[in-house]
Amino acid sequence: MGSGEVRISPSTEALTDDGAPAKIGMTKSSKLMKTRISSLSKFGCFRSDYGVPTVERSDIYGNLDMESASAGAGNNRRPTHLVVMVNGIIGSAKDWRYAAKQFLKKYPNDIIVHCSKRNHSMQTFDGVDVMGKRLADEVLKVVDCYPDLEKISFVGHSLGGLIARYAVAKLYKKTTTEENLEKGIIFIEEEEEKGTIAGLEPVNFITFATPHLGCRGHKQAPAFCGSYAMEKAAAGVSGILGKSGKHLFLNDGRRHGLPPLLIRMTKDSDDLPFISSLQSFRRRVAYANTRFDFVVGWSTSSLRLQHELPKRRSMTRNKNYPHILEATESVQTVDYQDKTTSSPTTLVQVKRSKTANMEEEMMKGLSKLKWERVDVDFGRSTQRIMAHNTIQVQIYSLHSDGDDVIQHMIDKFML
Repeated sequence: MGSGEVRISPSTEALTDDGAPAKIGMTKSSKLMKTRISSLSKFGCFRSDYGVPTVERSDIYGNLDMESASAGAGNNRRPTHLVVMVNGIIGSAKDWRYAAKQFLKKYPNDIIVHCSKRNHSMQTFDGVDVMGKRLADEVLKVVDCYPDLEKISFVGHSLGGLIARYAVAKLYKKTTTEENLEKGIIFIEEEEEKGTIAGLEPVNFITFATPHLGCRGHKQAPAFCGSYAMEKAAAGVSGILGKSGKHLFLNDGRRHGLPPLLIRMTKDSDDLPFISSLQSFRRRVAYANTRFDFVVGWSTSSLRLQHELPKRRSMTRNKNYPHILEATESVQTVDYQDKTTSSPTTLVQVKRSKTANMEEEMMKGLSKLKWERVDVDFGRSTQRIMAHNTIQVQIYSLHSDGDDVIQHMIDKFML
């Protein structure tokens, strides 16, 4: 029985005086309950399958593997593409349930969806590195369970995008020349150099409202209204969110004389090839809320600095996906490899300059890769105040306006 399903047996089993089983019909209250559940299931907030029948398997940690109930029907073909979906802070595997169902509706014979719950609720305070290692171990176990798998993709929401970035670095293995020749690949462009993730071909790496540049910078956490005093205070108490909070506000590493983890994650190191692992994916996509996301700002989630953001009023809505914005004017790109900054003059400017320099250092590494940036605007939606969760359709009854964004991801998904 799938997670979240409610079934009421038409009869229950009891014992007669001689110990023999006796059938007892449904009571009046049971029939009434069945009618109520049948009626409630018509409303979005009580729909668990969203009209997409699936086969679901849960393990002892609550991780959820989902496969279309029709997969392989009438043929021997089994899904070969694993999609790993990762929740954000204080989240769970259920956060991606709607999107997972839509994936399986579109690609019933091609995809297996794994909704990770290895890092859930309070465990999301343990730090990006700890959670990334957990996710990597989890993915290896999932891959072992499905011998027909050939490809792998990742989809992360909010903090989940950073966890996925760390995990793929742990799972990456560079493909040798001999292995390429065996596959008939003679020449590979340097920027297209490939490797494997968990032994599989990496295809899509997709993030939704992920703070790639952290939350410390100016307006990177919109809840602080751009106030330097509030941003500084939040950075000072970032430990409330555990090790994860220190990572997000770039407050870690100083004790050991190291740069913050998010800066280290924009370069390859001897044991963790953060950039090479991302580069191995055929496409990288960043979905970002342009406004009304009070948790993660437009800049950090779209991998742009503030002055690089396009003007919203110059953007138009996509006819097929009404909450997706398209730029009508080109935005000047910055060469971070040669960029120099002016010297700050005041104490506030000095401190902001330090944060800006860290952001530019992160962009220097991440901008080496090609990213598809998808700007999202829920300004006309009654659910705009919850944009951070609406972009993912976390709970259908509360965040259903984001379904066109999910459909955009699925329609553009590369098999």
